[in-house]
Amino acid sequence: MFKKRVPLYVALVHYPVLNRRGEIIASAVTNLDLHDLARASCTYDIPICYIVTPLKDQQILTKRLTDHWCKRIGKDLHPDRELALRRLRVVDDIPSVLKDIEGEWGQRPRIWATTARTDVESLSHGDARRYLEKDSGPVLLLLGTGWGLAPSVMREVDDILEAIQGKAAYNHLSVRCAAAILMDRLLSLDR
Repeated sequence: MFKKRVPLYVALVHYPVLNRRGEIIASAVTNLDLHDLARASCTYDIPICYIVTPLKDQQILTKRLTDHWCKRIGKDLHPDRELALRRLRVVDDIPSVLKDIEGEWGQRPRIWATTARTDVESLSHGDARRYLEKDSGPVLLLLGTGWGLAPSVMREVDDILEAIQGKAAYNHLSVRCAAAILMDRLLSLDR
């Protein structure tokens, strides 16, 4: 059981990620991703959900969308949405995320990545949860958009979380679904 603030941070990475041909790209930010990741982060008390994109037009779009819900008419219409969307922070790259967390904690976070692949050495969800419960310091969970995180990112992580396995062989979850499932497996009160 978690006794105090959860030391887990999430980063939704839009670059460097892969496209369906395995090429490194910068993917587009989507309104659904922003809303769903913010709401899940708020539900599981994740302090910050970073939106990682070097593309200035995507940063401007993200700011415009979040400002609508946090500073404009959306704030009055849906105060709960404002509470959730305030957890989003747009940054240029993963090193900026690390610097931000290091500034708060005085130490580099442990970095976990996600993958849909089942043929890689991985950290089980149960072991990851136990690590968080031990209060061993901050952890950054990287979620890749597009067709997943680029190999250069995967080589730099401390652990890769086991792939989410459902009942069927089908394994093509949206990043929003995967994020919510992982947050629940790592942070829910009933486990």
